[in-house]
Amino acid sequence: MKFIADAMLGRLAKWMRIAGYDVEYSPQIEDAEIAARGLREERVILTRDRLLIRRRTVRNNHFFVRGDRYREQLRQVVRHYPVDIRKQMLTRCLRCNTLLVPVPRSSLRLKVPHYVLATQETFVTCPSCRRIYWGATHREAMVRELARVTQDLP
Repeated sequence: MKFIADAMLGRLAKWMRIAGYDVEYSPQIEDAEIAARGLREERVILTRDRLLIRRRTVRNNHFFVRGDRYREQLRQVVRHYPVDIRKQMLTRCLRCNTLLVPVPRSSLRLKVPHYVLATQETFVTCPSCRRIYWGATHREAMVRELARVTQDLP
């Protein structure tokens, strides 16, 4: 399942990526481009824009997100489009949505802080934007937040 989110849903798009969903997002994309990409790339359009869902090409290819807070929005999406969060969590680049790939620790000597290299064993990188990720306290916080948001969902 692939998604594209409109400009109003940036925080939801980020948390969906954290959960492992394939979500394209850019705040500069116009409604016409969202509609076209949704159709062309077979992506479900996530939106809060009532004018966007009135477009003929969007009518049968959208999920209308209710609520102002990303936690409730994420719960709505997970209820409607379930994903195994434990299996897919933190597998996508938060910046560009590309699937992450493992990278040998030994190849990162000049790319990450010395302390990080000395204290972390596992690293992944984004083949598109070259961002490097490792398990630190922010990762633990994201895992806890996803567990809270989805705790009573099937």
